Amino acid sequence: MIAYDEALHQLLRHARRLEAVSCRVGEALGKVLARDVVSPMDLPSFDHSAMDGYALHAPQSLAAGSEHPVQGSQAAGDAWRVSAGMAWEIMTGARLPAGLDTVVPVERTELLERRSDGSPARIRLLDAVMPAANVRYAGSDVAKGAVVVRAGTRIAASHLMLFAALGIASVDVVRAPRVAIICTGKELQVGPAQPLGDGEIYASNGPYLAAAFASSEARVLSCETVDDTGQTFIDAVQRARRMRVDLIVSTGAVSMGRYDFVPEALAELGARMLFHKVAIRPGKPQLAAALDDVLVFALPGTPMAVAVGLRFFIAPVLRAMRGQAAEPTWHAMLDTPLQPKSGLRHFLRATVTQDETGRLHAQVLAQQQPFRIQPFAQAGAWVVLPEDAGEAVTGSRVIVASLHPDEPLLTGTDQSGVGS
Repeated sequence: MIAYDEALHQLLRHARRLEAVSCRVGEALGKVLARDVVSPMDLPSFDHSAMDGYALHAPQSLAAGSEHPVQGSQAAGDAWRVSAGMAWEIMTGARLPAGLDTVVPVERTELLERRSDGSPARIRLLDAVMPAANVRYAGSDVAKGAVVVRAGTRIAASHLMLFAALGIASVDVVRAPRVAIICTGKELQVGPAQPLGDGEIYASNGPYLAAAFASSEARVLSCETVDDTGQTFIDAVQRARRMRVDLIVSTGAVSMGRYDFVPEALAELGARMLFHKVAIRPGKPQLAAALDDVLVFALPGTPMAVAVGLRFFIAPVLRAMRGQAAEPTWHAMLDTPLQPKSGLRHFLRATVTQDETGRLHAQVLAQQQPFRIQPFAQAGAWVVLPEDAGEAVTGSRVIVASLHPDEPLLTGTDQSGVGS
Protein backbone atom coordinates (compact mmCIF):
# COMPACT_ATOMS: atom_id res chain seq x y z
CA MET A 1 0.00 0.00 0.00
CA ILE A 2 1.35 3.41 -0.96
CA ALA A 3 0.53 6.97 0.07
CA TYR A 4 -1.77 9.14 -2.01
CA ASP A 5 0.98 11.56 -3.06
CA GLU A 6 3.15 8.72 -4.36
CA ALA A 7 0.21 7.15 -6.21
CA LEU A 8 -0.58 10.46 -7.89
CA HIS A 9 3.09 10.94 -8.78
CA GLN A 10 3.12 7.55 -10.49
CA LEU A 11 0.01 8.42 -12.47
CA LEU A 12 1.26 11.81 -13.63
CA ARG A 13 4.51 10.24 -14.81
CA HIS A 14 2.46 8.10 -17.17
CA ALA A 15 0.00 10.76 -18.31
CA ARG A 16 0.51 11.17 -22.06
CA ARG A 17 -0.07 14.63 -23.53
CA LEU A 18 -2.92 14.62 -26.02
CA GLU A 19 -2.48 16.06 -29.49
CA ALA A 20 -3.94 19.32 -30.77
CA VAL A 21 -6.85 19.69 -33.17
CA SER A 22 -8.26 22.78 -34.88
CA CYS A 23 -11.63 23.89 -33.55
CA ARG A 24 -14.03 26.57 -34.70
CA VAL A 25 -14.37 29.24 -32.04
CA GLY A 26 -18.12 28.76 -31.85
CA GLU A 27 -17.56 25.14 -30.77
CA ALA A 28 -14.61 25.75 -28.41
CA LEU A 29 -16.46 26.49 -25.17
CA GLY A 30 -15.17 24.26 -22.37
CA LYS A 31 -12.26 22.90 -24.37
CA VAL A 32 -8.61 23.43 -23.41
CA LEU A 33 -6.23 25.44 -25.57
CA ALA A 34 -3.33 23.43 -26.96
CA ARG A 35 -1.35 26.48 -28.09
CA ASP A 36 -1.12 30.13 -27.12
CA VAL A 37 -3.51 32.42 -28.97
CA VAL A 38 -1.70 35.41 -30.50
CA SER A 39 -3.61 38.54 -31.50
CA PRO A 40 -3.67 39.12 -35.26
CA MET A 41 -4.53 42.80 -34.85
CA ASP A 42 -4.66 45.79 -32.53
CA LEU A 43 -7.75 46.08 -30.35
CA PRO A 44 -9.24 48.62 -30.74
CA SER A 45 -8.13 48.62 -34.35
CA PHE A 46 -8.35 52.44 -34.62
CA ASP A 47 -8.52 55.48 -32.33
CA HIS A 48 -12.14 56.16 -31.47
CA SER A 49 -14.34 58.18 -29.16
CA ALA A 50 -15.32 56.89 -25.74
CA MET A 51 -18.49 59.02 -25.65
CA ASP A 52 -20.81 61.31 -27.55
CA GLY A 53 -19.31 64.78 -27.87
CA TYR A 54 -16.86 66.73 -30.01
CA ALA A 55 -13.46 65.67 -31.29
CA LEU A 56 -10.76 68.35 -31.10
CA HIS A 57 -7.06 68.82 -31.67
CA ALA A 58 -5.46 69.44 -28.29
CA PRO A 59 -1.65 69.30 -28.33
CA GLN A 60 -1.98 70.98 -24.93
CA SER A 61 -4.94 71.77 -22.71
CA LEU A 62 -7.74 73.85 -24.22
CA ALA A 63 -9.07 76.65 -22.04
CA ALA A 64 -12.60 76.81 -20.69
CA GLY A 65 -14.62 79.34 -22.71
CA SER A 66 -12.70 78.77 -25.92
CA GLU A 67 -14.87 78.57 -29.03
CA HIS A 68 -14.49 76.08 -31.89
CA PRO A 69 -16.13 75.81 -35.31
CA VAL A 70 -17.59 72.35 -36.07
CA GLN A 71 -16.68 70.94 -39.49
CA GLY A 72 -18.96 67.89 -39.64
CA SER A 73 -20.37 64.84 -37.89
CA GLN A 74 -18.81 61.38 -37.43
CA ALA A 75 -20.85 58.33 -36.34
CA ALA A 76 -19.71 54.77 -35.57
CA GLY A 77 -19.13 52.95 -38.83
CA ASP A 78 -18.54 56.10 -40.92
CA ALA A 79 -15.54 56.21 -43.25
CA TRP A 80 -12.40 57.86 -41.96
CA ARG A 81 -12.48 61.62 -42.46
CA VAL A 82 -9.74 64.24 -42.53
CA SER A 83 -10.12 67.27 -40.29
CA ALA A 84 -9.31 70.73 -41.52
CA GLY A 85 -8.31 71.73 -38.00
CA MET A 86 -11.88 72.27 -36.80
CA ALA A 87 -13.94 70.30 -34.28
CA TRP A 88 -16.14 67.38 -35.34
CA GLU A 89 -19.34 66.23 -33.72
CA ILE A 90 -18.63 62.58 -32.82
CA MET A 91 -20.56 59.62 -31.47
CA THR A 92 -19.43 56.83 -29.12
CA GLY A 93 -17.32 54.29 -31.01
CA ALA A 94 -16.75 56.54 -34.02
CA ARG A 95 -13.25 56.82 -35.48
CA LEU A 96 -11.51 60.12 -34.82
CA PRO A 97 -11.05 62.18 -37.96
CA ALA A 98 -7.40 62.54 -38.95
CA GLY A 99 -5.70 65.35 -37.06
CA LEU A 100 -7.98 65.19 -33.99
CA ASP A 101 -6.85 63.61 -30.72
CA THR A 102 -9.20 64.41 -27.85
CA VAL A 103 -12.95 64.36 -27.14
CA VAL A 104 -15.05 66.65 -24.96
CA PRO A 105 -18.41 65.28 -23.76
CA VAL A 106 -21.39 66.99 -25.34
CA GLU A 107 -22.76 67.96 -21.92
CA ARG A 108 -19.55 69.91 -21.18
CA THR A 109 -20.11 72.21 -24.17
CA GLU A 110 -22.46 75.03 -25.08
CA LEU A 111 -23.96 75.02 -28.57
CA LEU A 112 -23.58 78.54 -29.99
CA GLU A 113 -24.70 78.09 -33.57
CA ARG A 114 -26.52 75.55 -35.75
CA ARG A 115 -26.56 75.02 -39.48
CA SER A 116 -29.77 75.04 -41.52
CA ASP A 117 -30.01 71.25 -41.24
CA GLY A 118 -29.81 71.44 -37.41
CA SER A 119 -26.27 70.16 -37.13
CA PRO A 120 -23.89 72.02 -34.79
CA ALA A 121 -21.77 74.77 -36.36
CA ARG A 122 -19.95 76.31 -33.35
CA ILE A 123 -19.44 75.30 -29.69
CA ARG A 124 -17.93 76.76 -26.54
CA LEU A 125 -16.09 74.64 -23.94
CA LEU A 126 -17.51 74.83 -20.42
CA ASP A 127 -14.39 73.30 -18.86
CA ALA A 128 -10.72 73.06 -19.70
CA VAL A 129 -10.02 69.99 -21.88
CA MET A 130 -6.87 67.94 -21.41
CA PRO A 131 -5.01 66.27 -24.29
CA ALA A 132 -6.09 62.70 -25.19
CA ALA A 133 -9.23 62.88 -23.05
CA ASN A 134 -12.00 60.34 -23.72
CA VAL A 135 -10.20 58.57 -26.55
CA ARG A 136 -9.75 54.82 -26.85
CA TYR A 137 -6.47 54.36 -28.67
CA ALA A 138 -5.64 51.60 -31.14
CA GLY A 139 -4.00 48.67 -29.36
CA SER A 140 -4.79 50.00 -25.89
CA ASP A 141 -6.73 46.82 -25.06
CA VAL A 142 -4.67 44.30 -27.04
CA ALA A 143 -1.53 44.94 -29.10
CA LYS A 144 -1.04 43.07 -32.36
CA GLY A 145 1.22 40.06 -31.75
CA ALA A 146 0.46 39.84 -28.03
CA VAL A 147 -0.42 36.48 -26.42
CA VAL A 148 -4.01 36.91 -25.33
CA VAL A 149 -4.78 33.45 -23.90
CA ARG A 150 -2.21 30.87 -22.83
CA ALA A 151 -2.13 27.18 -23.71
CA GLY A 152 -3.71 25.07 -20.99
CA THR A 153 -6.57 27.53 -20.46
CA ARG A 154 -10.08 26.09 -20.36
CA ILE A 155 -12.05 28.25 -22.80
CA ALA A 156 -14.85 30.28 -21.21
CA ALA A 157 -17.48 32.58 -22.70
CA SER A 158 -15.27 35.59 -21.92
CA HIS A 159 -12.53 34.10 -24.12
CA LEU A 160 -15.03 33.66 -26.95
CA MET A 161 -15.89 37.37 -26.69
CA LEU A 162 -12.20 38.23 -27.03
CA PHE A 163 -11.63 35.85 -29.95
CA ALA A 164 -14.68 37.25 -31.76
CA ALA A 165 -13.49 40.85 -31.25
CA LEU A 166 -10.12 39.90 -32.73
CA GLY A 167 -11.65 38.17 -35.75
CA ILE A 168 -10.25 34.77 -34.73
CA ALA A 169 -12.28 32.05 -36.42
CA SER A 170 -10.55 28.94 -35.07
CA VAL A 171 -8.13 27.91 -32.31
CA ASP A 172 -6.04 24.83 -31.57
CA VAL A 173 -7.46 22.83 -28.68
CA VAL A 174 -6.49 19.58 -26.99
CA ARG A 175 -8.54 16.77 -28.44
CA ALA A 176 -11.04 15.19 -26.10
CA PRO A 177 -9.72 12.25 -24.06
CA ARG A 178 -11.34 8.97 -25.13
CA VAL A 179 -12.68 6.86 -22.28
CA ALA A 180 -14.17 3.40 -21.88
CA ILE A 181 -16.10 2.47 -18.74
CA ILE A 182 -16.47 -1.14 -17.58
CA CYS A 183 -18.69 -1.92 -14.59
CA THR A 184 -18.41 -5.40 -13.13
CA GLY A 185 -21.05 -7.33 -11.18
CA LYS A 186 -23.78 -9.80 -12.10
CA GLU A 187 -25.98 -8.05 -9.51
CA LEU A 188 -26.16 -4.85 -11.59
CA GLN A 189 -29.42 -4.05 -13.37
CA VAL A 190 -28.59 -1.47 -16.04
CA GLY A 191 -32.18 -0.81 -17.10
CA PRO A 192 -33.84 1.56 -14.62
CA ALA A 193 -37.24 0.81 -16.13
CA GLN A 194 -36.81 -2.90 -15.41
CA PRO A 195 -37.87 -4.44 -12.08
CA LEU A 196 -35.11 -5.73 -9.82
CA GLY A 197 -34.61 -9.44 -9.50
CA ASP A 198 -33.51 -11.19 -6.32
CA GLY A 199 -30.19 -9.79 -5.16
CA GLU A 200 -30.03 -7.16 -7.89
CA ILE A 201 -29.32 -3.44 -7.58
CA TYR A 202 -29.65 -0.67 -10.12
CA ALA A 203 -26.33 0.30 -11.68
CA SER A 204 -25.29 3.82 -10.61
CA ASN A 205 -21.53 3.94 -11.11
CA GLY A 206 -21.70 3.78 -14.88
CA PRO A 207 -24.22 6.63 -15.30
CA TYR A 208 -22.27 8.74 -12.80
CA LEU A 209 -18.93 8.25 -14.54
CA ALA A 210 -20.41 8.82 -18.01
CA ALA A 211 -22.02 12.09 -16.89
CA ALA A 212 -18.92 13.27 -15.02
CA PHE A 213 -16.64 12.59 -17.99
CA ALA A 214 -19.04 14.34 -20.37
CA SER A 215 -19.07 17.44 -18.15
CA SER A 216 -15.25 17.42 -18.30
CA GLU A 217 -15.24 17.40 -22.12
CA ALA A 218 -14.11 13.77 -22.32
CA ARG A 219 -15.62 11.38 -24.89
CA VAL A 220 -17.08 8.21 -23.42
CA LEU A 221 -16.88 5.70 -26.27
CA SER A 222 -18.43 2.84 -24.35
CA CYS A 223 -20.02 2.15 -20.99
CA GLU A 224 -20.79 -1.51 -20.46
CA THR A 225 -21.53 -3.89 -17.63
CA VAL A 226 -19.99 -7.35 -17.43
CA ASP A 227 -20.48 -10.27 -15.09
CA ASP A 228 -18.14 -11.56 -12.39
CA THR A 229 -15.73 -13.49 -14.59
CA GLY A 230 -12.28 -12.55 -15.69
CA GLN A 231 -12.85 -13.49 -19.33
CA THR A 232 -15.79 -11.14 -19.86
CA PHE A 233 -13.68 -8.36 -18.31
CA ILE A 234 -10.74 -9.18 -20.59
CA ASP A 235 -13.06 -9.16 -23.60
CA ALA A 236 -14.38 -5.72 -22.60
CA VAL A 237 -10.86 -4.35 -22.19
CA GLN A 238 -9.91 -5.67 -25.63
CA ARG A 239 -12.97 -4.00 -27.17
CA ALA A 240 -11.94 -0.73 -25.53
CA ARG A 241 -8.40 -1.03 -26.87
CA ARG A 242 -9.70 -1.54 -30.40
CA MET A 243 -11.54 1.79 -30.02
CA ARG A 244 -8.17 3.43 -29.26
CA VAL A 245 -9.19 4.87 -25.94
CA ASP A 246 -6.83 6.80 -23.70
CA LEU A 247 -8.34 5.67 -20.40
CA ILE A 248 -10.15 2.54 -19.27
CA VAL A 249 -12.05 2.96 -16.01
CA SER A 250 -13.55 -0.08 -14.33
CA THR A 251 -15.55 -0.43 -11.15
CA GLY A 252 -15.65 -3.39 -8.79
CA ALA A 253 -13.78 -6.72 -8.50
CA VAL A 254 -10.54 -5.10 -7.38
CA SER A 255 -10.27 -6.02 -3.69
CA MET A 256 -9.30 -9.36 -2.09
CA GLY A 257 -12.45 -11.49 -2.46
CA ARG A 258 -12.90 -14.65 -4.51
CA TYR A 259 -14.66 -12.69 -7.26
CA ASP A 260 -12.12 -9.85 -7.34
CA PHE A 261 -10.57 -10.92 -10.62
CA VAL A 262 -9.46 -7.58 -12.10
CA PRO A 263 -5.80 -7.65 -10.93
CA GLU A 264 -5.30 -11.14 -12.36
CA ALA A 265 -7.09 -10.27 -15.60
CA LEU A 266 -4.93 -7.18 -16.12
CA ALA A 267 -1.80 -9.24 -15.50
CA GLU A 268 -2.99 -11.75 -18.12
CA LEU A 269 -3.38 -8.85 -20.57
CA GLY A 270 0.22 -7.80 -19.95
CA ALA A 271 -0.59 -4.61 -18.06
CA ARG A 272 2.13 -3.06 -15.92
CA MET A 273 0.88 -2.42 -12.40
CA LEU A 274 1.52 1.10 -11.13
CA PHE A 275 -0.05 0.54 -7.73
CA HIS A 276 -2.72 -1.50 -5.99
CA LYS A 277 -4.05 -0.23 -2.65
CA VAL A 278 -3.60 3.35 -1.58
CA ALA A 279 -3.66 4.69 1.99
CA ILE A 280 -6.95 6.55 1.55
CA ARG A 281 -10.53 6.37 2.76
CA PRO A 282 -12.74 5.63 0.94
CA GLY A 283 -11.25 3.66 -1.94
CA LYS A 284 -8.24 1.89 -0.44
CA PRO A 285 -8.19 -1.06 -2.95
CA GLN A 286 -7.74 1.37 -5.87
CA LEU A 287 -5.58 0.02 -8.70
CA ALA A 288 -3.87 1.69 -11.63
CA ALA A 289 -1.98 0.06 -14.50
CA ALA A 290 -0.43 0.91 -17.83
CA LEU A 291 -1.57 -1.21 -20.77
CA ASP A 292 0.66 -0.11 -23.64
CA ASP A 293 -0.29 3.58 -24.02
CA VAL A 294 -3.62 3.21 -22.20
CA LEU A 295 -4.01 4.04 -18.51
CA VAL A 296 -6.32 1.69 -16.61
CA PHE A 297 -8.06 2.79 -13.43
CA ALA A 298 -9.68 -0.07 -11.55
CA LEU A 299 -11.87 1.48 -8.86
CA PRO A 300 -13.64 -0.31 -6.04
CA GLY A 301 -17.36 -0.68 -6.73
CA THR A 302 -18.57 1.25 -3.69
CA PRO A 303 -20.14 4.51 -4.94
CA MET A 304 -18.00 6.92 -2.91
CA ALA A 305 -14.82 5.02 -3.77
CA VAL A 306 -15.74 5.63 -7.42
CA ALA A 307 -16.37 9.33 -6.75
CA VAL A 308 -13.02 9.70 -4.95
CA GLY A 309 -11.20 7.82 -7.70
CA LEU A 310 -12.60 10.13 -10.35
CA ARG A 311 -12.06 13.37 -8.42
CA PHE A 312 -8.64 12.80 -6.90
CA PHE A 313 -6.91 10.35 -9.25
CA ILE A 314 -8.46 10.58 -12.71
CA ALA A 315 -9.17 14.33 -12.76
CA PRO A 316 -5.50 15.30 -12.12
CA VAL A 317 -4.43 12.91 -14.88
CA LEU A 318 -6.88 14.47 -17.33
CA ARG A 319 -5.47 17.91 -16.49
CA ALA A 320 -1.93 16.68 -17.17
CA MET A 321 -3.01 15.08 -20.46
CA ARG A 322 -4.45 18.45 -21.52
CA GLY A 323 -1.39 20.42 -20.48
CA GLN A 324 -3.20 22.17 -17.63
CA ALA A 325 -1.47 23.18 -14.42
CA ALA A 326 -2.36 21.43 -11.18
CA GLU A 327 -5.42 22.74 -9.39
CA PRO A 328 -4.82 25.46 -6.80
CA THR A 329 -5.18 24.41 -3.17
CA TRP A 330 -8.03 25.96 -1.21
CA HIS A 331 -8.40 26.10 2.56
CA ALA A 332 -11.35 26.62 4.86
CA MET A 333 -12.05 26.80 8.57
CA LEU A 334 -13.46 23.53 9.84
CA ASP A 335 -16.80 23.85 11.63
CA THR A 336 -17.14 20.12 12.37
CA PRO A 337 -14.63 18.45 14.76
CA LEU A 338 -13.14 15.22 13.38
CA GLN A 339 -11.01 12.34 14.60
CA PRO A 340 -9.66 10.66 11.45
CA LYS A 341 -7.81 7.37 11.50
CA SER A 342 -4.07 7.99 11.42
CA GLY A 343 -2.10 6.92 8.37
CA LEU A 344 -4.92 7.40 5.85
CA ARG A 345 -5.83 10.38 3.70
CA HIS A 346 -9.53 11.04 4.19
CA PHE A 347 -11.89 12.47 1.58
CA LEU A 348 -15.04 13.67 3.30
CA ARG A 349 -18.24 15.00 1.74
CA ALA A 350 -18.97 18.50 2.99
CA THR A 351 -20.58 21.84 2.32
CA VAL A 352 -18.56 25.03 2.06
CA THR A 353 -19.91 28.49 2.80
CA GLN A 354 -18.40 31.96 2.90
CA ASP A 355 -18.86 34.31 5.85
CA GLU A 356 -19.19 38.09 5.74
CA THR A 357 -15.40 38.52 5.98
CA GLY A 358 -14.82 36.34 2.91
CA ARG A 359 -13.48 33.36 4.89
CA LEU A 360 -14.54 29.87 3.82
CA HIS A 361 -16.13 27.48 6.32
CA ALA A 362 -16.41 23.70 5.84
CA GLN A 363 -19.12 21.59 7.43
CA VAL A 364 -18.54 17.83 7.10
CA LEU A 365 -21.78 15.93 6.57
CA ALA A 366 -22.88 13.09 8.79
CA GLN A 367 -23.07 9.53 7.48
CA GLN A 368 -19.79 9.31 5.61
CA GLN A 369 -20.07 5.57 4.93
CA PRO A 370 -18.90 4.94 1.35
CA PHE A 371 -22.09 3.16 0.26
CA ARG A 372 -24.25 6.23 0.97
CA ILE A 373 -25.12 8.23 -2.17
CA GLN A 374 -27.60 10.76 -0.80
CA PRO A 375 -25.01 12.73 1.23
CA PHE A 376 -22.95 13.00 -1.97
CA ALA A 377 -25.95 14.54 -3.75
CA GLN A 378 -26.37 16.95 -0.82
CA ALA A 379 -22.70 17.93 -0.61
CA GLY A 380 -20.98 20.78 -2.40
CA ALA A 381 -17.33 20.04 -1.72
CA TRP A 382 -14.75 17.64 -0.30
CA VAL A 383 -12.75 18.12 2.87
CA VAL A 384 -9.33 16.48 2.52
CA LEU A 385 -7.47 15.43 5.65
CA PRO A 386 -3.85 14.30 5.17
CA GLU A 387 -2.45 11.14 6.67
CA ASP A 388 -0.96 12.96 9.68
CA ALA A 389 -3.92 15.27 10.36
CA GLY A 390 -4.51 14.01 13.88
CA GLU A 391 -7.53 15.35 15.75
CA ALA A 392 -9.12 18.16 13.74
CA VAL A 393 -10.86 20.51 16.14
CA THR A 394 -13.38 23.19 15.26
CA GLY A 395 -11.54 26.13 13.74
CA SER A 396 -8.79 23.99 12.19
CA ARG A 397 -7.54 24.99 8.76
CA VAL A 398 -8.34 22.19 6.29
CA ILE A 399 -7.97 21.59 2.57
CA VAL A 400 -11.18 21.76 0.55
CA ALA A 401 -11.87 20.87 -3.08
CA SER A 402 -14.85 21.26 -5.39
CA LEU A 403 -17.20 18.28 -5.46
CA HIS A 404 -16.75 17.57 -9.17
CA PRO A 405 -13.82 18.16 -11.53
CA ASP A 406 -13.71 21.46 -13.42
CA GLU A 407 -16.25 23.11 -11.11
CA PRO A 408 -15.63 26.15 -8.93
CA LEU A 409 -15.52 25.54 -5.21
CA LEU A 410 -18.35 28.00 -4.64
CA THR A 411 -20.57 28.00 -7.70
CA GLY A 412 -21.44 31.52 -8.79
CA THR A 413 -19.11 33.15 -6.25
CA ASP A 414 -16.00 35.17 -7.03
CA GLN A 415 -13.22 33.20 -5.32
CA SER A 416 -10.30 35.47 -6.16
CA GLY A 417 -8.10 35.76 -3.10
CA VAL A 418 -10.54 33.88 -0.89
CA GLY A 419 -9.54 31.01 1.34
CA SER A 420 -6.17 30.27 -0.19
